[in-house]
Amino acid sequence: MRRFHEIEQAAIARKGSQTALSAALVTPRPRDEIAAVANDRWLSEFSKSVFQAGFSWKVIESKWPRFEEVFDGFDIGRLSMMHDEDVERLLKVDGIVAHGPKIKSIGENARFLRDLADNYGSVGAFFASWKLPDYCDNLRLVQKGGSRLGGKTGQVALRRIGMDTPIFSNDVIEALKSEGAITKMPSSNKDFASVQAALDQWHKESGRPLTQISQILAFSAG
Repeated sequence: MRRFHEIEQAAIARKGSQTALSAALVTPRPRDEIAAVANDRWLSEFSKSVFQAGFSWKVIESKWPRFEEVFDGFDIGRLSMMHDEDVERLLKVDGIVAHGPKIKSIGENARFLRDLADNYGSVGAFFASWKLPDYCDNLRLVQKGGSRLGGKTGQVALRRIGMDTPIFSNDVIEALKSEGAITKMPSSNKDFASVQAALDQWHKESGRPLTQISQILAFSAG
């Protein structure tokens, strides 16, 4: 596995300059801002990422105001009580995407987030408590506890909210393969332990947040 400085130099070469690379990098939001994000916004972002997976992002974005209306502003208390009868009714509503399993996932994720809020005081308080050395364990908790949040889906939602998170895009996966960290999209305990070790090492070397490490990996492979 290369030192992160070498990976960053490859990203700079592909972006054209250090200035161009720096301009492309995202800075995560501070923990206090993450903690202050309302419960319903977490469910909204997770739901949007679920519906965008395998579908046109632009189409879902254009329909999202209607989703907000139909799903009661993504109130986790109300939506945690969704049942199969609600899914059947919502499949007939105009202006949203009639995809049963994805509609059902909104209720399932509402229940998951409601439980987090009950245990931590709020959904934001849980996510604000994440520490870098525990990133992969926390991500797996979200993937296992939530619905349809595996792969990069949950990570996309977290990034949009402002969390410090990698995204397992195709380019990032290829970069992690090239560095010998993994051989495929991480799924096993061994895979995630290897990814965590690589992230820890590159953070120690660079001081950069996980978001930027992920971006630089993608740029180095792109």
